[in-house]
Amino acid sequence: MNYQNRGVSEEMQLQLYRNMLKPRMIEEKMLILLRQGKISKWFSGIGQEAISVGVTAALDAEEYVLPMHRNLGVFTSRNIPLHRLFSQWQGKANGFTNGRDRSFHFGTQEYKIVGMISHLGPQLGVATGIALANVLRGEKKVTAVFTGEGGTSEGDFHEALNIASVWQLPVLFCIENNGYGLSTPTNQQYHCQHLVDKGVGYGMESHMVDGNNILEVYTLLKRLTESVRKKPRPILLEFKTFRMRGHEEASGTKYVPQELMDKWTQKDPIANYEAFLLEQDVLTTAKIEALKDEITTEIDADLKLSFEEPAVELNESKELEEVYKSFNYEEVKPSIETKNIRLVDAISEGLRLAMEKYDELVIMGQDVADYGGVFKITDGFMEAFGPERIRNTPICESAVVAAAMGLSINGMKAVVEMQFADFVSSGFNPVVNYLAKSHYRWGEHADVVIRMPCGGDVGAGPFHSQTNEAWFTKTPGLKVVYPAFPYDAKGLLATAIEDPNPVLFFEHKALYRSVYQDVPTDYYTLPFGRAALLREGNDITIVSYGAGVHWALDTLKAHSEIKTDLIDLRTLQPLDIETVYTSVRKTGKLIILQEDSLFGGIASDISALVMENCFEHLDAPVKRVASLETPIPFAKKLEDNYLPKRRFEGALLDLLAY
Repeated sequence: MNYQNRGVSEEMQLQLYRNMLKPRMIEEKMLILLRQGKISKWFSGIGQEAISVGVTAALDAEEYVLPMHRNLGVFTSRNIPLHRLFSQWQGKANGFTNGRDRSFHFGTQEYKIVGMISHLGPQLGVATGIALANVLRGEKKVTAVFTGEGGTSEGDFHEALNIASVWQLPVLFCIENNGYGLSTPTNQQYHCQHLVDKGVGYGMESHMVDGNNILEVYTLLKRLTESVRKKPRPILLEFKTFRMRGHEEASGTKYVPQELMDKWTQKDPIANYEAFLLEQDVLTTAKIEALKDEITTEIDADLKLSFEEPAVELNESKELEEVYKSFNYEEVKPSIETKNIRLVDAISEGLRLAMEKYDELVIMGQDVADYGGVFKITDGFMEAFGPERIRNTPICESAVVAAAMGLSINGMKAVVEMQFADFVSSGFNPVVNYLAKSHYRWGEHADVVIRMPCGGDVGAGPFHSQTNEAWFTKTPGLKVVYPAFPYDAKGLLATAIEDPNPVLFFEHKALYRSVYQDVPTDYYTLPFGRAALLREGNDITIVSYGAGVHWALDTLKAHSEIKTDLIDLRTLQPLDIETVYTSVRKTGKLIILQEDSLFGGIASDISALVMENCFEHLDAPVKRVASLETPIPFAKKLEDNYLPKRRFEGALLDLLAY
């Protein structure tokens, strides 16, 4: 291996050696513990230490790094106490996830590390969001994110590179090309000669690096980080290396040809570097032994601490409470002055006031800047707040949601506009697996609101008309808001942006310009989890939300003889089920109207909850009314038949007569 010193001080040469030796010795100990059954799983980075150590050494301590399974050297180079890492791997409370996740699936703000999730790709987009926050604040910082050669096939990889390139974000995309994605070799993973070639398509500076040569890794990264801090831009790096053990230890390496294994054994990054340092008289055998003794003592002492720590205790209340970051809602009352405006105007006003209130709030989405969004909700915002905070995005929903998470991690707020709620399916993974789970896993909140223009009755067909709230109400960690009136929309949107938890904010397109209301002109908030009782009566309870509320009101106008409690849920998670219970105990009958198709929707859960908790008060079966079990058709007659608003009247009268 060809080592070139290139001005690296002897002190730094020794530091790099020590920083590689430490994770190697920890791994060797972990493999023994794995065989002894004292840890349950291990993802080995043996043979790849030079990449983790070299990259981290080139970063400042306050610069974020987003590692993966095989980057133990990142964690140890950032000097995380070993006993905390050992506790993490044993699922104990002194780790970073309170036993809720394992391995390297965690982050820590203290050490500016953001760990991966098993879906790999989203962390690339998260890195772009972290870097964007640095750029917006004028901070000269670099963000480094790791992925493997297999991860470069995921759409998130390409989306993140595209965003970083379009926005010229200071991100180092570090590909550890170790030859295999589990057992699948690289010739079955991609067809280009080198992964670094993919940078050309994004107009991105790219470098191919010998990932086993610590001096090459460190000197190149040191040069690049200094350059990127002065001139922000993304850089793609492909580190050629090899995985000397299985994907995880249970996988083994039988699929690897022995000659390939022998070849890479000769390129061991620590053995070769050690020989170089000995040859240069920078290192001595006595110093090697002293270092090994020092590291062994640290490992043994910290293992003892970890083994003596008791197993994590179950506290069910704590488990439930920590799904969400605590949020102390404070009511902001509106002024007396009002204006009669549409739902679309109320949302626009709410966004504008929030942008004025929070200097570090960023709005992102397709066509939201100059064009003002397809529904013109952000019309004029770019002129008012500038293109840095009102950001047009490429068509890459997954990376945009992930970038919003990165903004939150780096202390900012984000509102993402899905052009249509239907399109969130292209960004589903980071919503339900990253935003929703981060606080429960490692205490990191997601200060992100995703606006969801939704709903039918506008002749938009199967791909622009869905009301898909049920996808998210069953995902712990998300909040779901679905207003039916302008007053509620403005106040609930303010609360959503204040709330540090991820919020899906549904806005019905058919209501945008058809529903008017007197709305306070200034900033105010409304609480989540509190339904609105729009009508009161003893005959029956009607529960709905969104457009369904207006369909129910229209029906009741035609039947003034019906005295009903009409409940507008307003928020679906948290759900104000107690208001429903109170009403049902009074009326004895319940009908639930939703626009979503019937099976698996909100109505089903409300029905089940009422049956479980109010059965003795019911005078009739709970009735659910919803759309047909089909995709949403385009033609008006078909769409009218699909939607439940006409069927609701008959169902209501039948239930009253029961």
